[in-house]
Amino acid sequence: MNCDDVREALSARLDGEDPRAAPTVLEAHTESCPGCRSWLTSAERVTRLARVRPVAVPDLTAPVLAAVAADAAVTRAAPVAALRARRQVLRVAVAVAAVAQVTVALPVLLAGLGVAADPHTSREMASFDIALAVGFALAAWRPERARAFVPVALVLAVCLAGTSAMDIANSTTALVHEVGHLAAVVQAGLLWALGRVSDETDRPLRAAVAVGRG
Repeated sequence: MNCDDVREALSARLDGEDPRAAPTVLEAHTESCPGCRSWLTSAERVTRLARVRPVAVPDLTAPVLAAVAADAAVTRAAPVAALRARRQVLRVAVAVAAVAQVTVALPVLLAGLGVAADPHTSREMASFDIALAVGFALAAWRPERARAFVPVALVLAVCLAGTSAMDIANSTTALVHEVGHLAAVVQAGLLWALGRVSDETDRPLRAAVAVGRG
């Protein structure tokens, strides 16, 4: 076989066709013929380049970054959502306490119901209870302002608890008459919790605003 025959057979073999020549003959010729050996190397490289086509790979950078940002947003939003749910529960509790306090104080203020020996003092106390209930209602409506009412509620709760304990110890009043003052302690605790949760809930928003201004 001459070089042309060998190259034709090698080309057929590269194309997956029958070279019509024994492999040993083709290999023996290419080993002994530098020209055919160089031709075979070039033909193999061209065939490989023709068969291996570039694959278009989509750019997934933007979707991946968007997914990471969305996951981070969900991670940050979960604690905030829990705080908002807790704040909502506390708002309802404070509002219920305010309504209950008004419900008890209004009959005393307007009709003197339940007043015994000193109607004037009883009505004054009822007026104070209604004013305090209005403060609780405002805190339930605007929880971000609840912390402003906390000192008043805490001082009232401490004073009522202390005087009640002293009166019970001195036997000047009965325990059953002072149980109602526990409501003031509960209200003060609810108001303190509402102010704290509101502050924690609004903190991310204030931080975002500060970053935006900076």
